[in-house]
Amino acid sequence: MEMLVLVMMIALGAFWLKSRDQARRVALLGRHLMQFQIEKLMENLTQGYLRALGESDPERQAPIWAMLNAQERDLVEQFSRFATAFAAVGEADARVSTLPVALPYASQLLPKATFDMRRALAVHARGIAEAVENSHGPTPRDKAYTLSAELFLMQHTCHWYCRSRAVASARLLARHQTSYAQVLAAVAPSTRQAYEAVIAA
Repeated sequence: MEMLVLVMMIALGAFWLKSRDQARRVALLGRHLMQFQIEKLMENLTQGYLRALGESDPERQAPIWAMLNAQERDLVEQFSRFATAFAAVGEADARVSTLPVALPYASQLLPKATFDMRRALAVHARGIAEAVENSHGPTPRDKAYTLSAELFLMQHTCHWYCRSRAVASARLLARHQTSYAQVLAAVAPSTRQAYEAVIAA
């Protein structure tokens, strides 16, 4: 009985520490994101792409694509500023655990099993900018497909930073009906190569 109580106390203590660590990360990322409208722009673009792709008449598609072009450029500018601002975060606060499950303060206790969020955001900033420049396809549809993948992967990284890789993947699947592997395969090859190098570091 005493052993069971001890195990329960240890489990509760670990859960409390994990929740505290995650809350700190959510707050840190939130403080940087609140200065920008990145999430709103992402939502507008995702809905706009669906509207444009749902139109069979090219003449009806054209004004939608034109409106989205302006929002894409705004997103590039804002995300670049966000990544630059987050680059000033200290190394200890920027480490992300690569362990399969979330453990309290794992990024500090096991620094070799981590990657640098600042480097990951820099990769995402370049990938988003290149997708908006439409360097990965000749049509707006191609750009929409690649940019959506770049945005979903960036969102996965943010959730991974705040919670864990497993939680991030589950949220990606629930929100966008897309797996982490599918998103990683859909981004530009340059993004995928750079991203995999960062998370493997």
